[in-house]
Amino acid sequence: MSGARYNQFCALARAAEIVGERWTLLIIRELLLAPRRFGDLRERLGDISPALLTDRLNALMEAGVVQRVVLPAPFNAQVYELTGTGRAIQPAIRELIRWGGRFLFPMRTGETFEPDWVLLALEAIASRTAVRQCRIGLRIPYPDGTTGFIIEGGPAGTSIAKGESSGIAAIEARFDVLLQILGRHLPLDDAVASGAAKIEGSVHTLRKLPSLFELATAKR
Repeated sequence: MSGARYNQFCALARAAEIVGERWTLLIIRELLLAPRRFGDLRERLGDISPALLTDRLNALMEAGVVQRVVLPAPFNAQVYELTGTGRAIQPAIRELIRWGGRFLFPMRTGETFEPDWVLLALEAIASRTAVRQCRIGLRIPYPDGTTGFIIEGGPAGTSIAKGESSGIAAIEARFDVLLQILGRHLPLDDAVASGAAKIEGSVHTLRKLPSLFELATAKR
């Protein structure tokens, strides 16, 4: 494949050759969420140039990590998606998200945010062992509205999916505020009192939220 070569017989070096270039991991992040058109990738990645995005996508296709497909009618759109080999990187992405969380705060001026990045972030820190049975709604605001998620705890651990939270205990907060609540750096009651979070339904249920995640132990 084209690009950096490390001339080392090492699996980590091979992986770095494929995903170590600037923007490549963020392209994979987007494709883990859904297949994307070229224009969608450019819009969501922000500062990447068309030429550089084309170069990165071509390198990933050459490596067998990404493929280009045409959606059937009525869409008739050409999109990029991960191959089976590409999707196999998801556990490594999960661990990178967990590790990167140590350096997430303080927020930097001008940083952008896409609400569906919440899925990857919360999935990375979700408990994979038994937790208390509960179902909690989450609403993350962004400039054009809010995006809803359903968080469920039970014997198999914690799961997160997109969905509306009508009829169940729910919390609405910016994602940075939510992470502080999950990490037990900001008590739920304080977040509500300050106006940083809004809640509805059972407060008792909502106080279980930090116990559904493993963020509290992910410290420097």
